[in-house]
Amino acid sequence: MTTAPPPAVRLLDRRVFAWAAWDWGSASFNAVITTFVFTVYLTSDVFTGLTPEAPGYTAAKAALSSGLGAGLAVAGVAVALIAPVVGRRSDAVGRRRRPLAVASAVVAAAMVGMFFVQPSPSYFWFGVALVAIGTVAYEAGAVNYNAMLLPLSTPRSIGRISAFGWASGYVGGIVLLVLLVTTLIPLGAFGVRLSALVCAIWFAVFAIPVLFAVPDDRRIATGEQLGVLATYRRLVADLVALRRNDRNLLMFLIASAVFRDGLTGVFTFGAVIAAAVFGFTFSEVLVFGVAANLVAGVSTLISGRFDDRYGPKPVIMTSLVGLVVCGTIAFALQHEGRWVFWVFGLALCLFVGPAQTSSRALLGRLVPAERAGELFGLYATTGRAASFIAPAAFAALTAIAQDQGFGILGIVLVLALGLVLMLPVEGSSSPAEGAGRSLEGADHL
Repeated sequence: MTTAPPPAVRLLDRRVFAWAAWDWGSASFNAVITTFVFTVYLTSDVFTGLTPEAPGYTAAKAALSSGLGAGLAVAGVAVALIAPVVGRRSDAVGRRRRPLAVASAVVAAAMVGMFFVQPSPSYFWFGVALVAIGTVAYEAGAVNYNAMLLPLSTPRSIGRISAFGWASGYVGGIVLLVLLVTTLIPLGAFGVRLSALVCAIWFAVFAIPVLFAVPDDRRIATGEQLGVLATYRRLVADLVALRRNDRNLLMFLIASAVFRDGLTGVFTFGAVIAAAVFGFTFSEVLVFGVAANLVAGVSTLISGRFDDRYGPKPVIMTSLVGLVVCGTIAFALQHEGRWVFWVFGLALCLFVGPAQTSSRALLGRLVPAERAGELFGLYATTGRAASFIAPAAFAALTAIAQDQGFGILGIVLVLALGLVLMLPVEGSSSPAEGAGRSLEGADHL
């Protein structure tokens, strides 16, 4: 008897929109909380308890930045430990919606808690703890969210669908940031706290559609339910097996961990470089941030078609070359004025999104559906394990040269290292390769 083909999943299908809505909503945490607003609030003068003229002010400000960095470092370690367990357990039962719902609820609850972070030194560690908890929950949720990409796509459509989700995150960040900057943030500390509450509602609302529209596929359940310690033992065994049996996948995980850290560094240190090296004011940094997200969102959306037509590796390699070239030019011309950062800073953003989304798509092409959670968990773990490289390179070159402009070169070197490590990685050069992956979806979008 002939089995009927699975129902088609088009790029404009409601299931794809529902899945991408989570990316759109999560921008409230990534763009507003951890990048532009709440972490800036936590390291502002109100948490020092001192005036800029008071003795010890500089040391107190440095302590705030160090405290926030320490909190995020602890969160990074927690993600590295938790992600493989979360992924393997969801594989065991074939359920991704329930752990995604729990993780999303924790992120939203952490942002609600941020409303109660008063502008006082005694509330600083409470705020740091909430950011750390939100970070861990977000990354744990992303493991299952990324794995849900597979049943929505085929090897011929995974690039476009992945890019659509990633671009939704950039555009969602723009919309929410502009909304808050023009309404609540000018109100000061209370406005920032209200913004966190708005972010919680925003994320909760947009996290709901995927939980109803994208069903679990129990057919891929492995049935292998292990305890925590047994899961870690199996993780070590799997890494050894990868080194022996699938060095290509292992090499990709290592290479992507390095270049993804460099990509993160572009946005993490972009505002610092704009202000300290190119003399941007705070308002100019915010305008640049909106422009950067817009450029990244549009280029990411377009890159999905190139991914599906030529394969994800060419997109990644082209993006990394573009990043290295533009970053090097920005470093060389740093004393020529603000126009340099406007031109080459935005050019950097042109390549960041495509490299990120094609990295996710390449892993999706390489892994079987029944191990998606496990390997996307390992993807998160390797990324966290390498998360010190770009900050260390930025800090080291800045300290050696006593010039923050050399921090640009530090990030460029990390991206160049990722580029070199990607050279031997074999990716699907055409959509037909890897077509044996068992997915519910359609090839015609």
